[in-house]
Order: sequence, then C-alpha cells, then structure tokens
Amino acid sequence: MRSYIKLYGPPIAKAIKSLEKVAIDLPQVCIMDSIIAYDLPETAEETQLYFHEMFPGQAVPIELERCDTIISKSGEALGQNDFFFEWFKNPSKEELNELIEKIDETLTPLGCRYTITTN
Repeated sequence: MRSYIKLYGPPIAKAIKSLEKVAIDLPQVCIMDSIIAYDLPETAEETQLYFHEMFPGQAVPIELERCDTIISKSGEALGQNDFFFEWFKNPSKEELNELIEKIDETLTPLGCRYTITTN
C-alpha cells in the first residue's frame, strides 16, 4: 500500500527534501520521489551519504541498516505525484493520521500545499 503525495508549491524541491527527512523516523515505510528517482542510490552506503548531505556538519542521521529499507525497491511508479510513502504492511487509521500530522508539521512552515491518496 502506498500514500502518494502531490505537492503544490513552491517550494517543491524543499518540500520533497522535508518529506525525505520525515521518512527517516518512520521505520514502517520506504519512499520514492522525483529527486531520488533521478539518481537512485544503489547501495546502503550511497543512500546514507545522500541523507547525510541533508544535514551538513551533523552526525549521520540514519543508520546503515535503515538505508537498506528506506528507498523503495518496487520501482518509481510516481505517475503525476511527487512523492510516495510505501507501507511495509497495511497501515492502521492511527498510522495514517500520524503520517498526515507529520506531513502537515513539515510542509506548513514552507507554505507548500499537498494532497495525499492512499491505496
């Protein structure tokens, strides 16, 4: 099951990066977006470096083990969307609400609007 995000910006690129940061702390999902799909990391080490570059001067924010699972392996499949969270199991209503709250908290300061569709 996937939760697809369509962003209405600007700033689209900042919004995508912000959603990637949200995913670090959500172990029940993997992700794909239009930035990652363009230059897909091939190894856990490349993935860790990709996420580390988001936090210059800070410790690596993502464990190597999580790097193996954070990027979706099921193909890009973004369609008209900018981002998706792919659930490892069907999410509960509470998990979906938690995701929406995290997205709201992340995108509101940017002024970026979005729609979410889960199926």
